[in-house]
Amino acid sequence: MNSRQDSGRAAEDQAETLLQRSGLHLLARNWRCRGGELDLVMLDGDTVVFVEVRYRRHAAWGGALESVDARKRQRLILAAELFLQRESRWGRSPCRFDVVALAPGQEPNWLRNAFES
Repeated sequence: MNSRQDSGRAAEDQAETLLQRSGLHLLARNWRCRGGELDLVMLDGDTVVFVEVRYRRHAAWGGALESVDARKRQRLILAAELFLQRESRWGRSPCRFDVVALAPGQEPNWLRNAFES
């Protein structure tokens, strides 16, 4: 494991802890499919929440939230659709996409319904 993977894992741990303290329950972590990966899949009441965790050590190339561009959103949507197909128990549940952005020395920024315009 390299330092980038270690940082990513630590960021996911921090995001998961934040979300669980807010009452969400973990359904899956690092769920992989051909189209991509879902960092965290959580349950908020009856809503399935697909959480993208973004960590940026430096903001020189844009912040963590800004790094979730249209292409990344499309990949997350595809992965979420595949998750719902494979995990049919959740197929009829309401869904949303959240982003948790993390940076050293800053409080986590949890953006709910991140893909709504």
